[in-house]
Amino acid sequence: MPTGVHLHDARQQLFDAAERVLLRGGPSALTSRAVTAEAEVSKGVLHRHFADFDDFLAELVRERLGRLEDQRTTLRGSAGTGTLASNLTSALIEIFDPVAVAIVSLILFRDELRARLRHSGRPHGIPLLTEATAMIAAYLTDECELGRVAADTDAGTLALSLVGTGHLLFADQEHAPSAEFVESAVRTVIADVVQRRLL
Repeated sequence: MPTGVHLHDARQQLFDAAERVLLRGGPSALTSRAVTAEAEVSKGVLHRHFADFDDFLAELVRERLGRLEDQRTTLRGSAGTGTLASNLTSALIEIFDPVAVAIVSLILFRDELRARLRHSGRPHGIPLLTEATAMIAAYLTDECELGRVAADTDAGTLALSLVGTGHLLFADQEHAPSAEFVESAVRTVIADVVQRRLL
């Protein structure tokens, strides 16, 4: 293993390596040795940047959560344009990319990781899924204010239904659903609030 190698961005190199290991072998394959071997760096590189391996994994999750902020901006910016179904379909496909689905599995797999994330001031629930639900709820609230869904829509509950549906659809990473199938499911979930808007 190389030592003393100058790394332009060691943290990102380690995160990228962890994602590849996670996609290839699942949560049980994700060890500090596997990550550093994949990144082609010494184990000391990881420990120079993180207190321990669970600290590294917690930062990996937080880095992924940061990406949701960009998605939130994009989704909320789409309110009032296109169709609800197409906007929500695009959002779910982005939220549940293979790495995000694998990270949710990792969070469920590692008790210590869940404990660290829970004690870091983040909201209750499963990281990524909780934030995705809040993001979609905010979008649905925007659409409600624009009159594109029924005025009495419970955005939080509807967002839970959409995220739960999305997670189930994308859970089998080897057989990802088509965009058309996802949109069909989304249309079914939102049908009531769209129809009642027209009454």
